[in-house]
Amino acid sequence: MPANAIGRPPMSDLVLLGVAVLAIATSAPLIAATSVAPLAISFWRSLLGSAATLPWAWFRHRDEMRSLSRYELRWTVIAGLLLAAHFAAWLPSLRFTTVASSTALVSLQPVWAALLARRQGAYIPRVAWVGIAIALVGVLVLTGIDVSLDPRHLVGDVLALVGGMLSAAYVTAGERVRRTVSTPTYTSMAYGVSAVALLPLCLLLGQPLVGYTTSEWATVLALTAGAQLLGHTLINRVLRTTSATVTSLAILLEMPGATIIAAVWLGQVPPASIIPAVALIFAGLVLVIRAGDPRTPTESPPV
Repeated sequence: MPANAIGRPPMSDLVLLGVAVLAIATSAPLIAATSVAPLAISFWRSLLGSAATLPWAWFRHRDEMRSLSRYELRWTVIAGLLLAAHFAAWLPSLRFTTVASSTALVSLQPVWAALLARRQGAYIPRVAWVGIAIALVGVLVLTGIDVSLDPRHLVGDVLALVGGMLSAAYVTAGERVRRTVSTPTYTSMAYGVSAVALLPLCLLLGQPLVGYTTSEWATVLALTAGAQLLGHTLINRVLRTTSATVTSLAILLEMPGATIIAAVWLGQVPPASIIPAVALIFAGLVLVIRAGDPRTPTESPPV
């Protein structure tokens, strides 16, 4: 298969992608359902994610971790700080707006990543610009509908948009490191930096880090094990044998997946009026992703 083709992935990859997307799609409904403070969720997810991956990274990549250059360390720290900022923006959005709107808006990461790449001198094909325009029209329509339903939704929409921008910046920074650093080393360190950055923010804003019920701790563990470790670990595995374009298109299924889970579990049935807006966003993202270089192994951050 040519490097720029959209080919059919192996059946094993399709199965793994299905599991990964399902795991990631549970993230937003779980966050919306729990009473654990959003920043506390962000801190524990980052800390537990680092704790889970660090032993493997140290066992398999000890020499690499010891020999990281200043450049690699600097961009790993920057990526970790951007991941913390992404969590700090997106998770609270689910307290103000619906799962459907929040996941649609945070999924705009490929649009912001393309614009960041253009700022750095990369070429963006015409079809990608068309996709960006379509997606942004969808944002305007969705935001207008949300505000008409409840003015508080605007706060959630803005936070989700910012979360998507920070997600794109996180992936862009991470790509600089991933060129020379293995995924276990990078993720264990970036997650650790994210936890260190979120801890003082939690303390400053009075976000309780302990004292939760058993079921609330179970939710935090489910988020860490599901979306953060299982979902994105499988995505990284699939990228070995399936193009990033196909993988990214599959990840977009998180949007309807999270909406369906929220509707069944939380009763958050989105109004029919937002369907055209979400469809515009989805269509625009498909154009942006398909216009990109399928050889580039980009990934979303753990959401």
